[in-house]
Amino acid sequence: MEPGVTYAKIDTTRTERFVTLRRMLGVTSFGINLILLRPGQRGRIHRHEKQEEVFLVLEGTLSLGIEGDERDLHAGELVRVAPEVRRQLVNRGPEKLVLLALGAAGRHVGRDGVAFTSWESKTGATPQETPLPDDLPASELRDRT
Repeated sequence: MEPGVTYAKIDTTRTERFVTLRRMLGVTSFGINLILLRPGQRGRIHRHEKQEEVFLVLEGTLSLGIEGDERDLHAGELVRVAPEVRRQLVNRGPEKLVLLALGAAGRHVGRDGVAFTSWESKTGATPQETPLPDDLPASELRDRT
């Protein structure tokens, strides 16, 4: 796993259909890709040996083919597809389709978080044992201009 913090920005004006955000960010424990399909474009029918995928629609409408049957997913909707299930991503709409594809194989490592009550705290506890901080006062909110 890469040390530190890396940043990237989603660029929906790119011409490639498949942008590997995982590489841009240095992520090694799961896949994260940006998929951009113009009207009428589609991906290959495919499945995975071990990796499950989650697709999150950011813009447009995804017509997701699952074993030959299609279902539409709109912006804000997401779907998980098991490894052995064949799938195809299709843009039947008049606008660009933008989605994130996340994939991983193996077991999720959960509940390994450590939370702190302040930046000065050196000792943490589980998030469940750490109270949520107070909301910011109005004076600390950014102006909408």
